[in-house]
Amino acid sequence: MEEVLVLRWLHILAMVYWLGGEWGVFQTSYNVINRSLSLEERRRHMETAYRIDILARTGIIMLLPLGLHMGNIYGLQPYGGSFLTGMWIFVALWLGLCWAAFFKRETDLGIKLTKLDEMVRWVLIPTIFVVGISSLMGNGPFVADEGMRWYALKFTLYGWALCIGLGLRWIMRAWTTRFRQLAEGPNPAAEAALEREIGWGRMLAYIYWITISGICFLGTVKPL
Repeated sequence: MEEVLVLRWLHILAMVYWLGGEWGVFQTSYNVINRSLSLEERRRHMETAYRIDILARTGIIMLLPLGLHMGNIYGLQPYGGSFLTGMWIFVALWLGLCWAAFFKRETDLGIKLTKLDEMVRWVLIPTIFVVGISSLMGNGPFVADEGMRWYALKFTLYGWALCIGLGLRWIMRAWTTRFRQLAEGPNPAAEAALEREIGWGRMLAYIYWITISGICFLGTVKPL
């Protein structure tokens, strides 16, 4: 069995969970802010959203090493060997952090771990943009010759998707604080903030889906 075929299969699974998971959270959010439901019922919908979202988070993180690994096999990026080994170790630790934040999501520790997860993205996103844009401009390190620019563009769009995901992560992290306030009694200000933040999240979600679709298109059609 060829290594690249297994990687491609895992890449497809990661994309499916990423896209499908975000749709699930989007739909569940309607009941999270539904004031006609009891607070406990809304909490149950929030819990469902968290459980769906962890698969989407896992998918988007896994795309990084899978894409770089396949890129090296195809000769589109020069970093293999120890770099890929280090990348897989880094992603394993990142996933561990992400899942630890999920398991502790309703606690102060969970909020701290989520913030640490966000810090990883703050470092990773600029790095991805620098590498991707530099490659598209012909300065490497990725191959961006005629007919091969799709890989560097796809990598750059992945960085943009991480930016959008960072905003969505912030909104979901705020749910814990908002529901703690609501548990203390009626709080119109907290309700309004929750609705406003989820409204922003829905607008970001539409951009997210367009970006994900673009990434899928580049990887499949390879038009550039």
